This record gives sequence, structure tokens and C-alpha cells, in this order.
Amino acid sequence: MARFNAHDFETSAMTGGEPRPELFCDMGLMYATGRGCDVDLVAAHKWLNIAAIRGCDRAAELRADLAATMSKPQIAEALRAAREWMTMH
Repeated sequence: MARFNAHDFETSAMTGGEPRPELFCDMGLMYATGRGCDVDLVAAHKWLNIAAIRGCDRAAELRADLAATMSKPQIAEALRAAREWMTMH
């Protein structure tokens, strides 16, 4: 699998190219596992949520599994972040 960093991905998502839902899922997995970055469950949930909204069934399953390990405030923060990202993009 190709390596990418979060900043480059977000930049490409903002500059017109519409990423496939699987790329958002990969971002979520990257943050969930700390692959190439620090583990960030809020960011992981955010990207998995965006992927699920965009039609990735696998992301919806992973998001549910991840949410089971998160606190309610963390989930709320992740949902706000996903909603904000979706509103801006």
C-alpha cells in the first residue's frame, strides 16, 4: 500500500480531486493504528465516519468497533470534526 501523510491527503481532498471512500477509510486506519503518525482515536473516527457516509461499508464496521473503545466526549468530538469537514468540503 502506498504511504501518504495526513496533510497531503487533506490538501488533495480540498483541491478538487474527489477521493474514493476507501481513501478516507485508509486515513481512519492510519490514525487508529498509528501507522506513520501518532495514534489519534478522534481523528480515526472522523475519517471512518466520512468514509462510511461516502459509502464504504467496511469503514462503518470499523467505526463501530472503534467507538466501543472511545468515551462519549471523544465520540462527540469526532462527530463534530467530521460534520465540520463535510460542511467545508
